[in-house]
Amino acid sequence: MGIQGKVVVITGASSGIGRATATLLAEHGAVVVLGARNNDALSTVANEITGSGGRAVFKSTDVRCRTDLEELVALAIEHAGRLDVIINCAGIGPISRFDALDVDGWDAMIDVNLRGTLYGIAAALPVFAQQESGHVINVISTAGIKMVPTMGVYAATKNAVRTATEILRQEAGPNLRVTEVSPGMIATNFGNGITDEVTKIAIGKQISAVAIPPDAIARGILYAIEQPPEVEVGSIVIRPTAQG
Repeated sequence: MGIQGKVVVITGASSGIGRATATLLAEHGAVVVLGARNNDALSTVANEITGSGGRAVFKSTDVRCRTDLEELVALAIEHAGRLDVIINCAGIGPISRFDALDVDGWDAMIDVNLRGTLYGIAAALPVFAQQESGHVINVISTAGIKMVPTMGVYAATKNAVRTATEILRQEAGPNLRVTEVSPGMIATNFGNGITDEVTKIAIGKQISAVAIPPDAIARGILYAIEQPPEVEVGSIVIRPTAQG
């Protein structure tokens, strides 16, 4: 048990859940390989980790670009000689009602939330197959569990990832672990990407009222990783007790 020395790729690592997860795993001895679009924020996270005695490298990564994910995985191999876990955490949520017709927002969520996760899986699987070990962790959302207005396309992308994750688990065989983590209302900058002003205000009020810190999700991810290799934690739902 434990994650000491494990090599972990994390997308969406510059803020929110990804950043909290990178920090926590590094504190427990993991080598973290960080990817996100904001290079300056990534550098800050990596410097904080290494400044505290942890091991971290980073690369500017746009999960909409398949080669970016391949290069991020290659960085893990170059830096640490292997890859033990990939955490597909990058996600966006420009949510709105369907009749707002934010088709560009729909496309963006499909590209980042769904396609970006699939590209992460595609980059890691050949390495895991060669090593005969590995762990895929996909960060999903409780928006795909409880259906509510404004979340239609966002929840659809997350449930598409949920479906892909479960089928990957069934196909994986004895050497690959697969975990889905569904966060509820978390105190992150999620609301910043909402373009519909009415929805943005409503979500902001909900976050202020009930949200829990991203560290709560990071601890769940840590739990899944630190289990013995023959133990797979298939699904974790982590939400505020006050969330309806």
